[in-house]
Amino acid sequence: MTMQAVVQQAPGGVETMDIGEWPRPQLVRGRLLVRVMAAGVNRADLMQREGRYPPPPGASPLLGLEVAGWVEEAAAGSAFQPGDAVFGLVEGGGYAEYVLLDEALAIAKPDELSWVEAASLPEAWMTAWFNLVVKAELRAGEAALIHAGASGVGAAAIQLAAMLGAQVFASAGSEEKLAFCREMGASRVFNYRETPAFGELVKSWGGADVALDPVGAGYLAENMQALNPDGRLVNIGLLGGLKAELDFGRLLMKRISLIGSTLRPQPLAVKARLAAALREQILPAILDGRLRATVDSSYPWTQVQDAHLYMADNRNQGKVVLTLFPTLAAGGA
Repeated sequence: MTMQAVVQQAPGGVETMDIGEWPRPQLVRGRLLVRVMAAGVNRADLMQREGRYPPPPGASPLLGLEVAGWVEEAAAGSAFQPGDAVFGLVEGGGYAEYVLLDEALAIAKPDELSWVEAASLPEAWMTAWFNLVVKAELRAGEAALIHAGASGVGAAAIQLAAMLGAQVFASAGSEEKLAFCREMGASRVFNYRETPAFGELVKSWGGADVALDPVGAGYLAENMQALNPDGRLVNIGLLGGLKAELDFGRLLMKRISLIGSTLRPQPLAVKARLAAALREQILPAILDGRLRATVDSSYPWTQVQDAHLYMADNRNQGKVVLTLFPTLAAGGA
């Protein structure tokens, strides 16, 4: 049995993606077969498309790490039933008509959320919670520096840090995006294009206790300068390169912790705890207005090339989502 999916013949540019036939996944115990209604687009998808971020062993080679849709099939004894509306994080395969979703990661979709909004939540909010709460142990009264604050993860991280009672500093690449960061809850912002040496600026604001950074090598020295004693630098990406010189003197004297972090290869038990945090902590706050799902735009999945180009150009403020049916193209129900 086959299904429609976004397939690639070889890694490369957006022209390598097209809608084609792919074997439909078969239900296995502990998982749900989900009919996908919407799928989030992430920077990791762009890297995988280019051949720079291979999926973990055993994961689907198809793109797509988060979905929302209907349960098509569930194993006997499952807490979910066919017809249930769910969303959640997947190892891969989200850009397809059907995908397998671990029951431990499945979250019931409230009626108040659209399919597009639901599909926008798992990767960004689980990443933000994992790195700010679990890894960095951000506390009320501390200051958090969030780089790429207008990205999907950045927008979630700013809101989460503010909700935790931290002061939030954020970087972005345009005045429009800086205004967006302020709207999300950042008290201080700077344009990284105009202030590449941001360490002194952040120190003049009182310094940061936690820095969440998707850039990597290019920001290491400035992050080290911006951090206060006992600061924690959590690196979640490599947009600025793989290698940099580390000042061990500053590392030791300021007692800085360097933390490398990726979500996709984490064990299921870790992801399940993050899904529980999304379900029990974040989702109620979204529903009562303390937090907000930040969807920048949605594209019919037949326009997946345009969606990838849009994100590659850093034009989005918040999440980009694919919809699998034309009636959902505008981010509707």
